[in-house]
Amino acid sequence: MGRRLLGLWWLVVVLFAAEALAAEETAVVVGGEPGPRRHAYAAMMYMGTPRDYEFYVATRVMMRSLRGLSAHADRVVIASLDVPPTWVQALKDDGVTVVSVDNLKNPYEKQENFNTRFKLTLNKLYAWTLVSYDRVVMLDSDNMFLQNTDELFQCGQFCAVFINPCIFHTGLFVLKPSMEVFKNMLHELGVGRKNPDGADQGFLTGYFPDLLDQPMFHPPVNGSKLDGNYRLPLGYQMDASYYYLKLRWSIPCGPNSVVTFPSAPWMKPWYWWSWPVLPLGLSWHEQRRELLGYSSEIPMALFQALLYIGVIAVNRLARPSLSKLCYNRRMEKNIMLSLTTLRVVAAWSILAAYIVPFFLIPRTVHPLLGWPLYLLGSFSLCSLVISVFILQPLAVLTIWFGLIGTLFVMACPWYMNGVVRALAVFAYAFFCAPVAWASLVKIMSSLQNLIERDAYRLGEPNQTVEFTKLY
Repeated sequence: MGRRLLGLWWLVVVLFAAEALAAEETAVVVGGEPGPRRHAYAAMMYMGTPRDYEFYVATRVMMRSLRGLSAHADRVVIASLDVPPTWVQALKDDGVTVVSVDNLKNPYEKQENFNTRFKLTLNKLYAWTLVSYDRVVMLDSDNMFLQNTDELFQCGQFCAVFINPCIFHTGLFVLKPSMEVFKNMLHELGVGRKNPDGADQGFLTGYFPDLLDQPMFHPPVNGSKLDGNYRLPLGYQMDASYYYLKLRWSIPCGPNSVVTFPSAPWMKPWYWWSWPVLPLGLSWHEQRRELLGYSSEIPMALFQALLYIGVIAVNRLARPSLSKLCYNRRMEKNIMLSLTTLRVVAAWSILAAYIVPFFLIPRTVHPLLGWPLYLLGSFSLCSLVISVFILQPLAVLTIWFGLIGTLFVMACPWYMNGVVRALAVFAYAFFCAPVAWASLVKIMSSLQNLIERDAYRLGEPNQTVEFTKLY
C-alpha cells in the first residue's frame, strides 16, 4: 500500500512540475501596452498581516486572468512602500502598473470592535487619486473573473453591489477618480466620521449612504457613460456561498461575471485545503495553474516528500530498535502511573502525526498536490508511532483511511445540490464515528496489554489492577 501511495504521489508531483515549467515558459511578459487607456482595473497590496504572500499570489492571478479575458483597460496595483521589491517587479513583469503609496493612518484602530487585519484597508481610498483614468474598477484580491466585465466602465461616479440586502460590498466597485473627492475623504477621516467596522467597508458605506435608493445599472447599448451613482447587479459579485447551496450558478441579476469569497480568512480559495471542502477552490487553483503555475511552491513540496519517504525508509529498517525506546525497560512499581503516562504520550503522538504535516505544507500549493503530500506525511509519522509504541497499524491508520473517504465523499461530482452533499458528509461522519472510537479503544487496550506483559517479563510482582470498564 505504501509503495502504491508513493508512486501515485510522485506521478502527481511530476505532472505539476511540468505544468509549472510550462506556465513559466509560456507566460507572456507585457512591458507596455500601446496607447493610453482611459480605464483601469485596480487592486491594493500592503504588508503587516500573516497572509501577505497569499494575497500577493492572489493579486497576480487575478491580474493575469484579466489579461487573459482581453480586458481593454490598464491593470493597476496600489502598493504600500514596504511591499518587497521582488513582488513589485514581478507585477511589473506581468504588465501591471504599480503605484507606490504611503499607508493611510487608520483613525479607528482604537475603537472597541476593531479587527487589526483591517488596519490598512483604507489604502483603497487611493483609487480616487488615479485621475489619469476616466473610470476605475476597484477590486479585492479574492475576486475570480468568469468573463470580461469592461461594460462596468460605463457606470457613473460610484457603483457597487449589494450582497447584503442593506449594505453594499466593497470587494468590487466602480468609481470616477477625483482629487477633490479624495481630499474630502481624508477630511472625513480626520474628523472621525462614524465607521462601524473601522475598515474601508464601513467608511464607504457611510460616505455613500443613499446608494440603496439609486437605480440599477444597465450598460447603455451605445457605449456611452452614465452620470451619478448606481447599484450594480448581483452577478458582478456572486458570493461563493450562493454556489454551494445548489452547486451551480443561478443568479438572475445581471451577467454571472465575477465570483467573490467574503468568507473567513482561512477559507479563501487559494489555500490547498479549500478543496474539496469548498468546491470552487479547485476552480481558482485551475485558473492559477493555467496563468501562473506553482514553481515557487514545488521545491518545498518535493523536499517534504523526500523527507517523509526517508522517515518511512528509516522506520522500516530500524523498527525493532525503535520499540525499545518505550518498552523493555525496568518498569515503575506503580504500573497504573506508567500506563497512564504511556497512553497520554501515545495519544499526543498520534494527534501530532495528523496535525504537523498540515502546517508544514506550502499553503498556496494546488489541492491535488497538497492533499497527497498531507496524506504521505501523516502516513509516515503514523508509521513511526506504530513502530515506537508497537501498536496495531489498522487501529492507528483508521483516521487516515477515514480522511481519504471524506475527501472522496466531498469531491463527488454527482450531487444534485449542496444540501444533498452536506447530508452525505454528515451521514459518512455519523457512520465513521463508532469505527474511530473502536480504533481508539483498541489502541489503549494494546498499550495496556504490552505494559502488563513487560512488567510480567521483567519479574515484577503480579499485581491485579482494576482498570476502567471503558478499556
